[in-house]
Amino acid sequence: MRRFRYKNAMGRNIIQRLMDAMNQVKFDTSVRCVIMRSEVPGVFCAGADLKERAQMSNAEVASFVQKLRYSVSELASLPMPTIAAIDGAALGGGLEMSLACDMRIASSNAKIGLVETSLAIIPGGGGTQRLPRAIGAPLAKELIFTSRVLDGFQAHKMGVVNHAVEQNSDGTAAYERALELAEEILPQGPIALRMAKQAINQGIEVDLSSGLKFEEAYYAQIIPTKDRIEGLTAFKEKRKPVYKGH
Repeated sequence: MRRFRYKNAMGRNIIQRLMDAMNQVKFDTSVRCVIMRSEVPGVFCAGADLKERAQMSNAEVASFVQKLRYSVSELASLPMPTIAAIDGAALGGGLEMSLACDMRIASSNAKIGLVETSLAIIPGGGGTQRLPRAIGAPLAKELIFTSRVLDGFQAHKMGVVNHAVEQNSDGTAAYERALELAEEILPQGPIALRMAKQAINQGIEVDLSSGLKFEEAYYAQIIPTKDRIEGLTAFKEKRKPVYKGH
């Protein structure tokens, strides 16, 4: 994200560009991992573009929030692993966007929070649903009811992010840690990663017995792949496997 003048505030333009970017990678099987980051110093995403929002009618607001919610859900449904690198403020819709990613890394100077109730509204991009699923309902309610803003280490302690790192002089510590994490993910079987993501995402929404059925179904899709045979062959030959995604 690089909307410098508006600190990546989520208006019509940036949401459309987000949708365009997701459409580029969604069906590209050569993409093994996606990192969501900002090129604006000190900001991941400052939330909604309130100046633009103030010019909207009630009907336009409802339509815009629906599109925002849809775009965040599309981010959550990307088939490959996704990482949010939070090197600054991730407030409101900015945090909701990061919650749609599989993993989150925050720098020490990050400002993280769902602050909508301070504006007499509620999170509209999935925050009331994804934050409780990430950290549990009681803690999510506390953060939403108080509009509390956390730094990176506080967010890590509460389970909002996977890792917190001390910010560096370039302001890119979270991004650099995200790259390290992505490098750990890249050698794994790409089809297996996609199937594991689907099994987890669908399984956590149902009871254990139903979740195991999802695991069985996605495992079945891996059995006929050449990558599975490559993994077995590489293990037998005591070498690193070379997975090609088929």
